[in-house]
Amino acid sequence: MDEGTGILPGLPPVAGKPVHLSFDGGQMTSDTGILLLAVIEQRLGIAARLADCIEDPRAPERVRHTLAEMIRYRALLIAAGYPDGNDCDALRTDPAFKMAVGRLPESGADLCSQPTISRLENLPGPIALKRMMAAMVEVFCDSFEQVPRRIVLDIPGSWRAATGAVQRLLRQPLLPADPHL
Repeated sequence: MDEGTGILPGLPPVAGKPVHLSFDGGQMTSDTGILLLAVIEQRLGIAARLADCIEDPRAPERVRHTLAEMIRYRALLIAAGYPDGNDCDALRTDPAFKMAVGRLPESGADLCSQPTISRLENLPGPIALKRMMAAMVEVFCDSFEQVPRRIVLDIPGSWRAATGAVQRLLRQPLLPADPHL
């Protein structure tokens, strides 16, 4: 292969155009959509608001990842379809996630690991969770020019009601048809 042009000899042209292959793509990602979500999150300030609700017990001189960065990273992972905290290890060097958290894609420090995310998820106690809930209500209310006098939350009693599975459940026996049970 000619390293100067990236042309691999022997590949036929496509529609009269030469085919160029290169193996110097650097780090690649398929999750660039999170950059848009990161902009929206930063405008709303969700991660910062939630981080302000949690008391950080870590020694400040040893902190490599702020609470807001970790919350932003975790929320974006979930939004991108990575609900499991174990995905943090595989994606901590992903250029799109690094950019979404405010770090340079290649030279910026890696994002936090799965154990760090697990500690974050277990950090908020009952008081912090109530503060976080209130912060999310504030985000919602801030989305209105004038806060409505009344907000109705229509929350189904179970996930089955939301998915329509209740009707199917009513037609099925609750227990297996095994006479020994």
